[in-house]
Amino acid sequence: MSSVMVSVPATTANLGPGFDCIGAALTEYNHFEFTLLDTDTLDLSITVTGKEASRVSCDRTNLVYQSFVQFYQHLKKTPPNVAIDIQLGVPLARGLGSSATAIIGGLVAGNQLAGEPLCLSEIMELAIAIEGHPDNVVPALLGNCQLSVGETGNWQICPIAWHPDLIPVVAIPNFELSTQQARSVLPNHLSRQDAIFNIAHLGLLIKALETANSDWLIMALDDKLHQPYRQQLITGYDDLKTAALSAGAYGMVISGAGPTLLGLTPPNQAEKVVSAMANVWMNQGIEAEVRSLSIDSHGTKVL
Repeated sequence: MSSVMVSVPATTANLGPGFDCIGAALTEYNHFEFTLLDTDTLDLSITVTGKEASRVSCDRTNLVYQSFVQFYQHLKKTPPNVAIDIQLGVPLARGLGSSATAIIGGLVAGNQLAGEPLCLSEIMELAIAIEGHPDNVVPALLGNCQLSVGETGNWQICPIAWHPDLIPVVAIPNFELSTQQARSVLPNHLSRQDAIFNIAHLGLLIKALETANSDWLIMALDDKLHQPYRQQLITGYDDLKTAALSAGAYGMVISGAGPTLLGLTPPNQAEKVVSAMANVWMNQGIEAEVRSLSIDSHGTKVL
């Protein structure tokens, strides 16, 4: 094989109380095409297209290429000369797993071009090691909603059923929030009461996602580990949550590290929630894209 295209979905992680352990794949995608270069004069070429293409590095610091290199280093082999064409569909630094798509794209393409020496679980282990936590890379690779439990070398991945009547609405503002900044505001210690709160709510969330039980969902999306601290970093958070709930959403959470906000709604309220959330940021002078999506059931595809 001398060329391969890999399609990787966006992800939304945490879902309220599921901090750093639960995530779901969404129907937005980045596409990565890798072509081996049969030349000694050029060892790397990277081109990027899409709305934020100018912000993506086209040298050896590119995360897609770095992941590709780490794949070959894992095999103790020299990475081949390669041309990479990146087609962006997932917004950068918005809490929708753009870095996870880059990591998975580089690893899966490397595995294909090398003749598939690694199995899916080995690719997943490499991806988690690079990303540092599993909540985005696992659903990006596998699709659907996934709960990841364990540690390096001993991960248990549990698929979480997502009811088809539960619609994810993403509100993506034109400002960014880095993962580093979002983690910097988190407390170093958690009270026993708050720990119990999150454990109970995560258990309820798993059943609520499976059943779309409205009473369970309304309660299950609450969290005391990260959202109370991070919401202060997101302009208009309280107003958006009020608008989403008034329009019929079961609840609203921060997607990943933010600033994208995720509303969970029944199908017949999805468009009202989209409109309500969009209007809040528009009235505050903030440009945003708000739209309803679906859960991607396939994960990463090799085309």
